[in-house]
Amino acid sequence: MADQWLVGVDLGGTTIKIAFISLYGEIIVKWEIPTDKTGKSITTDIAKAIDAKLEELGETKEKLAAVGMGAPGPVNLATGLVYETVNLGWKNYALKDHLEMETGLPAVIDNDANMAAIGEMWKGAGDGSNDIIMVTLGTGVGGGIISNGDVVHGVNGAGGEIGHITSIPEGGAQCNCGKKGCLETVASATGVVRYAMEKLEQTDMPSLLRQTLKEDGFITSKDVFEYASKGDRLAQEVVEFVSFHLGFALANLANGTNPEKIVIGGGVSKAGEYLRNSVENHFRKYTFPRVGEAAEITIATLGNDAGAIGSAYLAKTLLTNY
Repeated sequence: MADQWLVGVDLGGTTIKIAFISLYGEIIVKWEIPTDKTGKSITTDIAKAIDAKLEELGETKEKLAAVGMGAPGPVNLATGLVYETVNLGWKNYALKDHLEMETGLPAVIDNDANMAAIGEMWKGAGDGSNDIIMVTLGTGVGGGIISNGDVVHGVNGAGGEIGHITSIPEGGAQCNCGKKGCLETVASATGVVRYAMEKLEQTDMPSLLRQTLKEDGFITSKDVFEYASKGDRLAQEVVEFVSFHLGFALANLANGTNPEKIVIGGGVSKAGEYLRNSVENHFRKYTFPRVGEAAEITIATLGNDAGAIGSAYLAKTLLTNY
């Protein structure tokens, strides 16, 4: 068994990331396939991709021990049922059963942000800590909470939905979840750009953002953080707003969980130390002193590999049962 591989799968809206990973967490090979946006052929596509890669490598299915997969939305870990993934049209979808049937491998399913948190715990910025909060800042805001080595799932699989903490109680922007003012509407890449655009409309303050908008017709969250780090005052005000809400939300979560590590991942985290330092300044203001002393805020290190690595780690836990 020691020379067998695990399969880690990370289901995204555009692509599905797949990797063969050793039992020690080393990536043997990784690749991507397009996501069937109807959701109907996803498990078939994954199974075919696995078989094709094995053939390419000159290996047989016996080389694979188990498969783990991260999926968007609330998941029942015990049954592998995905309660709802709006973009794929899934509702009470038996993903585990379908994946096992198509691949012929024992499978385990969890929320994609939880998988990323597990990946960072095992091989990334979590550095082996058993108490972690991970927040992923991309098009939306995802999260995973690990307490004493176990992912917090909650009673119906919705534990760790950090992006839907209410940040703006009154007058907030509409969120895809149906609420208004969620953290996702503030700290996601989409939220950063939305707030920057509002600031540009509300003031005549000179800004590189205004110049970029005029030249390119759009701005990105990367532009906001890049210009803020160069001293652009308007961009700095946007980053301050975002960092306050993210730091405040993470502080309140930390006060309830007392983590050792808080890991910031996702595309927005590429802002690096500038973002980390800004969030930490607000985080420290609102944490209970002993909680703040214990928690280290760090930037994720695994990038797009976190979900697949976390999925493989969870798959590894199946091996004692088969």
